Amino acid sequence: MVKRSRIIAFLLVILLLGGTMGGTTQNILKHINLGLDLQGGFEVLYQVMPAKNGQKIDKNVLSSTADALDKRINVLGVNEPSIQIEGNNRIRVQLAGVKDQNKARQILSTEANLSFRDVNDKLMMDGSDLKQGGAKQTFDENGKPSVSLTLNSADKFAKVTKEISSKPYPNNLLVIWLDFEQGKDSFKKEFGKKNPKYLSAPTVSQVFNQNTVSIVGNFTTKEASTLASLLNAGALPVKLKEIYSTSVGAKFGQEALHDTVIAGLIGIALIYLFMLVYYRFPGFIAVVSLSIYIYLVLLIFHWMNAVLTLPGIAALILGVGMAVDANIITYERIKEEIKLGKSIKSAFQAGEKHAFTAILDSNLNTIITAAVLFYFGTSSVRGFATMLILSVVMSFLTAVYGSRLLLGLWVHSGFLKNKAGWFGVKAADIHSMNQNIDTLSLPTKFDKIDFVAMRKLFFAFSGVMLSVGLIILIIFKLNLAIDFTSGTRIEVLGKSPLTTEQIKSSFDRLHIKTDDVTLEGKNNEIGAARLKGVLSKNQISQLKTEFKKEYGAEPNVSTVSPTIGRELAKNAVYAILIASIGMILYLTIRFEFLMALSAVIAMLHDAFFMIAFFSITRLEVDLNFIAAVLTVVGYSIHDTIVTFDRIRENMHLKKRFKTFKDIVDVVNISIRQTLTRSLNTVLMVLITVISLLVFGSPAIRNFSLALLIGLLVGVYSSIFIASGLWVVFKGKELKKKGVIKTVKEKRKYSDQPQV
Repeated sequence: MVKRSRIIAFLLVILLLGGTMGGTTQNILKHINLGLDLQGGFEVLYQVMPAKNGQKIDKNVLSSTADALDKRINVLGVNEPSIQIEGNNRIRVQLAGVKDQNKARQILSTEANLSFRDVNDKLMMDGSDLKQGGAKQTFDENGKPSVSLTLNSADKFAKVTKEISSKPYPNNLLVIWLDFEQGKDSFKKEFGKKNPKYLSAPTVSQVFNQNTVSIVGNFTTKEASTLASLLNAGALPVKLKEIYSTSVGAKFGQEALHDTVIAGLIGIALIYLFMLVYYRFPGFIAVVSLSIYIYLVLLIFHWMNAVLTLPGIAALILGVGMAVDANIITYERIKEEIKLGKSIKSAFQAGEKHAFTAILDSNLNTIITAAVLFYFGTSSVRGFATMLILSVVMSFLTAVYGSRLLLGLWVHSGFLKNKAGWFGVKAADIHSMNQNIDTLSLPTKFDKIDFVAMRKLFFAFSGVMLSVGLIILIIFKLNLAIDFTSGTRIEVLGKSPLTTEQIKSSFDRLHIKTDDVTLEGKNNEIGAARLKGVLSKNQISQLKTEFKKEYGAEPNVSTVSPTIGRELAKNAVYAILIASIGMILYLTIRFEFLMALSAVIAMLHDAFFMIAFFSITRLEVDLNFIAAVLTVVGYSIHDTIVTFDRIRENMHLKKRFKTFKDIVDVVNISIRQTLTRSLNTVLMVLITVISLLVFGSPAIRNFSLALLIGLLVGVYSSIFIASGLWVVFKGKELKKKGVIKTVKEKRKYSDQPQV
């Protein structure tokens, strides 16, 4: 009998969720904070240095510096700025969406130490004599832009002007400096220059009793306004040295966002189509749960007030491919149970139960790698890791519990009774319960393939490939990006296809020597240049201004100091090592040490293969590449766990290994049973990655390619390398022990009372 109430409940749940999602999605998307790589802006990491000899940089100094920077950012009117104190002497500032990046950089890094000196550089007054908020942009008698200052004490100004005016010309000049450096700057050196370092040097011929003074120089209105804003924000208590910066033009950001969203929609649409065609009705349930998953990830990301970056969108899209994995594992198990002759209801319950451990273990391992990535990563990589963790958690909840609830309503309604075809199972494949067939004897499409027998062939193939890769890596090394080598990278966006000669001539006009220029993008509309040296903030400002005039859009500029380059390289190595150790510990606890060892060797095989591939192709290795390696590391283990989970289950059915053939049989059967799932899952993830590669932003093209290569190698190693290694290790254990018990025997208790 069909219980229509459950079907009605399902429809009401769908209507309620659909209405909620449809009514709120646009508002959520509108208010999600976009990173600077999606809307333009810049990020800079400062090393905080003493302003005076003997000054100590402690927590209070860092905090007051961060407060001073915050006041300056308020002048710019930037929404949602990010100022973070890092370590003992660093401050990271991120300004997404800032319109005038040159002005922002100047306002942030200028110390704004105002001083009034005589011609012998003797200090007469300083910024402490300026009234708080007392600087204003004005115009002088001739209509030239000037800055009006209100001083705290008219008496002090009178004393200063009295002393200066008593001297003959040119000693009666009051020199006004910004950021005067003792021992380096001097009025006598600057006097007579067309553009002196001091702001102005007015003649003082009388005593002034008022508390206002006007600075008149060769200012534009904009420059005078910026100076007034700087003086009102206050001087920095320290010196700031740029050791890392990245700047993204607004047009770059808009195009990156558009291209990546389009790529994501195409990838997700293809996944939905596959699930509907291959898994029939459960595929429809998967489409519903995946839609809920995407909505919830964006909603929680919005609630967290987190910043969505370009790699973060990639993680969300990739997360859809990984989220569907839980559905595939579950549906394949349900199909198996139906083939054993169980009713739809019993098959549903058994399939959900058996799939749960594999899904839990694989997701927890992915979280381990994402957590390590977050800890060691910089801003954009952290955005990727945050989204990956959130994606894994939400995919687990929606795919396991959400899909179970929605599909369960139909199963328990009785409507699907005797409708095995709705689950994609043919009647000819269903066995009778009287045949007493278990999963070990259930036939598969791959029964003729002896995977274990081919292990030596696969070991030899991998050995040759890795050896060739190692030789090439030693000879050619990696084409390291400035993230790891230090220097400057500039990306130019043209309105039409660019040429290397055109870009080089643009740099030549600015007297900037480029090491190499490459063309990127679908139509060579992006030109990328690398410099060994780190450009100064003034050089970056000039470059941005000139290139915007010539190409119509601000270029992207990234600079990395040698200190940060070494740090990032060291952290990348630490991240991979710690992720590996974490996985070994987890898999040893959940499975056994030999499985953990086999899985991690296969995982390192995948990571090295990716590194060798990038060495051969000379593709640039940057921070996003490390994110791709760790993602593949997590996914490789994720895939291996599903196979090992089935091996563990079949081991328990076997109860003990007496011969090497017993081990081989269990592994072969387990691979055959999980191969459809492995191929379908990697196909789903590959769809999203290929979509990102073909349609996504050029900024993450190398990232997408690294994922593509890593995923292909990952599924190969999970099926052929990890399982083969475990067979070898287990065979040696069997040789030592004679018999291996795969199930712990229960203790036998005597009927006699125990004392």
